[in-house]
Amino acid sequence: MRDPQHILITGASSGIGAALARHYATAGRRLTLSGRNRQRLETVAADCRAAGAEVAAKPADVTDAEAMRGLVEAAWALQPVDLLIANAGVSAGTGSALGEPREQVRRIFATNLDGVLNSVEPALSMMQERGRGQIALMASLAGFRGFPGAPAYCASKAAVRVYGEALRGHLASAGIGVSVICPGYVKSPMTEVNAFPMPFLMSAEKAAARIASGLARNRARIAFPRRLYALVWLLAALPPAWTDGLLARLPKKV
Repeated sequence: MRDPQHILITGASSGIGAALARHYATAGRRLTLSGRNRQRLETVAADCRAAGAEVAAKPADVTDAEAMRGLVEAAWALQPVDLLIANAGVSAGTGSALGEPREQVRRIFATNLDGVLNSVEPALSMMQERGRGQIALMASLAGFRGFPGAPAYCASKAAVRVYGEALRGHLASAGIGVSVICPGYVKSPMTEVNAFPMPFLMSAEKAAARIASGLARNRARIAFPRRLYALVWLLAALPPAWTDGLLARLPKKV
């Protein structure tokens, strides 16, 4: 969608979500921003208002299905949502002393997968009734191949990617666009804890510009940077017996 007038962004208090909010903040545009950190969310909202946008900042946890339904319905009551970006997510891996405990695995899936469903499902019927709209789901290049250092994170993002790709075909006849976003390493609180070199590390602002450009063209998959995308695509295509040993030697994610 080239000029969405009302955009709802989850996970808008930091990282890519905050950068997307600031990127889209222009005069005459309405933004509904959600995040768990009230203080950071208000800072982002203030920046967007200063740029001329009308902003509603609603602290919410995407794992709370009823809270997310209420948020989406309240946003829609103000003005139909043209673009919903289900961006909120968490990351962790096997690099801690405890490895990847059960509680961590459950938390990652609850946020990265259930959180996406909780954000998207309330809007689907309203967009279908309206006959137009766009949904963007935040996956990751890590969703193309399971990396031993972050099993739950990779699996949750793989599920989001495949769900979004299937949803796109399902909703096309209803006039609803669906894009899956697959970034590589982006500077954010999520990646700043990584104690290993991150190839092709990109600023959140540059990532937001690439995402917005892809969404304006209704691209099915917005994957970047290209060289890292090509590498993970190749890893996914090769037989696991060829790549397991190599991947096992990669640094663990905290």
